[in-house]
Amino acid sequence: MRARVLGSLIFLGALALVTRADAGMADRIGATFVLMSDDFIKAFNPLEGLVVGVEGSLLYLDLGESAGAQVGQEFTIFRKGDEFHHPLTRKVLGRYEEALGHAQLVRVQPRFSEATYIPIEGKPLPRADDGVRITRGRIKVAVTPVLDLTESNTKPDLRRVPYLLAVVLERSKRFQVVDPLTVGDVFAGGGAYVQEVLALPERAVRVSKKFDVAGWVVPVLLERRGVVYLDATWISAVTGTALFSRRAPLLPPAAAEEQRFPWEPASED
Repeated sequence: MRARVLGSLIFLGALALVTRADAGMADRIGATFVLMSDDFIKAFNPLEGLVVGVEGSLLYLDLGESAGAQVGQEFTIFRKGDEFHHPLTRKVLGRYEEALGHAQLVRVQPRFSEATYIPIEGKPLPRADDGVRITRGRIKVAVTPVLDLTESNTKPDLRRVPYLLAVVLERSKRFQVVDPLTVGDVFAGGGAYVQEVLALPERAVRVSKKFDVAGWVVPVLLERRGVVYLDATWISAVTGTALFSRRAPLLPPAAAEEQRFPWEPASED
């Protein structure tokens, strides 16, 4: 582990030697993501509720807008079992739980929400009174390399970007981010492609298993009428589908400088 961390630090040092323009573009992407990050954090605020109805592959939950439910959230469905006790005092400590599947919110009303049911093979179907939750623990996520879809003839070196996004996510205390160097090795070696994670659900699920993550953040650069945008999409590791995304024009260089992280050297461009 220490060797891996040291390798990441060395890699970051090497990236500090990129051209001024490249460094400026990476800073702008990182600073723009800072402004989006609250939306990602809010989508994974801890929540717990109940299934109140089942209709085929649709579930109805007792969590609505007033409780913080949002379209695109993904819950674990569980069923409570027998109580378990302290071996000496026999005091009830809790109840066993069985995970049944997942629920992805597709419609949210003030007092309830509608979700698509994603089963776990071999588990019983959910029923009313089963529980649903977004864990209070940190959610494990990976960040892909940047997919640059701009029309520029000179592509900047953006290898530094996943590290910037990882710092933002880690500091939120809601996410545990897989080492970007480890992830980058897989993509650089042809073991996975960003386009697959973004557009091919089966392949996105397969590569997710390599890292045991709950989801992916996929940063994409787009250009529309001369304006460059950052599009950041959350891909579920359960279904491989996009649950939500945020898009914003890149901050100008001056604004990006104001948003720099404390541990970074000053920009020279």
